[in-house]
Amino acid sequence: MAPGGSNYQDIGDSRSAYADYGIAPESAEFKNSPFRKSAAVSGAKHGTGSNSAVHELLECPVCMNPMYPPIHQCPNGHTLCVKCKSKVHVCPICRHELGNIRCLALEKIAESLELPCRYQIYGCQDIFTYHTRLRHEQNCRFRPYNCPYAGSECAVTGDIQYLVAHLKDDHKVDMHDGCTFNHRYVKSNPQEVENATWMLTVFNCFGHQFCLHFEAFNLGLAPVYMAFLRFMGDDDDAKRFSYSLEVGGFGRKLTWQGVPRSIRDSHKTVRDSLDGLIIQRSMALFFSGGDRKELKLKVAGRIWREPL
Repeated sequence: MAPGGSNYQDIGDSRSAYADYGIAPESAEFKNSPFRKSAAVSGAKHGTGSNSAVHELLECPVCMNPMYPPIHQCPNGHTLCVKCKSKVHVCPICRHELGNIRCLALEKIAESLELPCRYQIYGCQDIFTYHTRLRHEQNCRFRPYNCPYAGSECAVTGDIQYLVAHLKDDHKVDMHDGCTFNHRYVKSNPQEVENATWMLTVFNCFGHQFCLHFEAFNLGLAPVYMAFLRFMGDDDDAKRFSYSLEVGGFGRKLTWQGVPRSIRDSHKTVRDSLDGLIIQRSMALFFSGGDRKELKLKVAGRIWREPL
């Protein structure tokens, strides 16, 4: 990643307990979020939740995730989920060798339960049967978002308000108010850079946050730069907005108009789909002027709300 911070309106430049089994808990969504709570809440708004003791029975002792049928057990009656059953050979509780025994009684209890969505703490108030709950949670609109920072693989998740604070405090991302911008990207010796990600910039506009990305990579054999915008929210809300990007100089200009992608799509997904302003390196250096040995590219942009 190119070093340095982001800038706005030409103020400056941007430069680039189960170790025995080797199984980590798979529910990593809340691991780094301050909102981590148990999703087994009784008395949900649109239905009746189940007793917490039953939820404990349905919690796999290895990965700590809820167990869905088929549920397996050891000869002494200790249960574990089907995923962990395929990875271990002895019971995690009594160390007895595992057979191929199903816990049919617990499976019937699981099938009879009505449960709140695990993302109830984020606002989802719906109640589901044990089987439909799992399918719902994979696409629940209230599920936490992944951190949109593109400079490293950040595992933090949370709601938008938390991620905005996280970007500012932990990643030191620049935050700017306004729906228009005039941003400069600078890199010396650009011919030596095949892949680079510049510091993210976040704009507060229409009460929402938009992430401006700028990256260098090879498109086939051609070195290119790409600028694109992502929306901090769901895809349905992102489609209510449009944006334009523009680069130019010396009587020439490239423009792009599109719809910001939701941060549900990773920056790599957006980049690989080429859904943004793509500039050939030779053209970017032409726009930069001088001896073309340093990238000095100005990207102007505007965000607007589409009429309902």
